[in-house]
Amino acid sequence: MKVNNGIQYLGILASVALPFFNIPLILRMVRRRSSEDLSLVWVLGVFVCILLMQPVAFVSSDLVFKIFSIINLLFFSVVTFFVLYYRWVNHPWVKKKESD
Repeated sequence: MKVNNGIQYLGILASVALPFFNIPLILRMVRRRSSEDLSLVWVLGVFVCILLMQPVAFVSSDLVFKIFSIINLLFFSVVTFFVLYYRWVNHPWVKKKESD
């Protein structure tokens, strides 16, 4: 029983830590003001899959899966927002403000 509790503890720790690896990606996009190095298909595909898994995570009795899914949804939503934002802002059809 003690081993199972240790495994559960490590799983919870990893489920909280893993989504935080999105932070450097977010910061890089903000610093560069670009998301061109990320595939739009990949980002939207991952985001849709996360959204589709979310209902299962909400009703799951597996605490590790539930914590990971919620935190990952939050952080990857930010990634998706910045990818779409910078794609829109940097698109050639979007009029740029003229500087004096």
